[in-house]
Amino acid sequence: MPPRLALLAGLALAACACADSGPAAGTLRVLFLGNSLTYANDLPAQLAELAQGTAGELAIEVRDVSLPGYALEDHWNTAASMDALAEGGWGVVILQQGPSSLPENQVFLRDWAVRFADRIRELGGRPALYMVWPENTRLDAFDAVSQSYRNAAEAAGAELYPAGEAWRAAWRADPSLALYDTDGFHPSRMGSYLAALTIYHGLTRRPVVGLASAEFAPEVARVLQEAAEEAVGQFGR
Repeated sequence: MPPRLALLAGLALAACACADSGPAAGTLRVLFLGNSLTYANDLPAQLAELAQGTAGELAIEVRDVSLPGYALEDHWNTAASMDALAEGGWGVVILQQGPSSLPENQVFLRDWAVRFADRIRELGGRPALYMVWPENTRLDAFDAVSQSYRNAAEAAGAELYPAGEAWRAAWRADPSLALYDTDGFHPSRMGSYLAALTIYHGLTRRPVVGLASAEFAPEVARVLQEAAEEAVGQFGR
């Protein structure tokens, strides 16, 4: 399957943002390098839609290069991924691979995150990691997934957008939320929306609580939005 290369644009958040709440006015270009946990439900498009649904002076331009089953090492060895990165001009490059909870996979995530982060900074961008979640048959691996991504972000000096922790925060508020799709691993539309909220809040440091949602009831959207802010506040970097 060829890589998904999508270019999306949107306006970002709230006019009330202060100087330390996120990027200044202008255009922020964001590149995703991930796998099916990124392109399921077109997470980059959902991020752009969040921006389009707000008023403000910060424009976000998003490009996605995602391939099924890819780890960061695979992206490093794939021309489409590295060519997109080499274009430069990316304000933030968001890296994602699988749960990476096993000891050997934690090492791979950390080492390749460090390598990517060095290259991203050479090109003038900010490296970031999008933390995911384990399969629903391995919920006891959540702590290991979280720690793996946190360790990798720290080693790489990268930002961390803790979507997996946002899932846990949402379930603490409402255990009935259907964040997994039917396969028990990929996100449902709700799960991807929560991931997009987490990335948006971590990326811009602008509030997401109160954003209108055309897809979810206001009370559900608020639980998800509060969970995103809680996770970024506690685990984001």
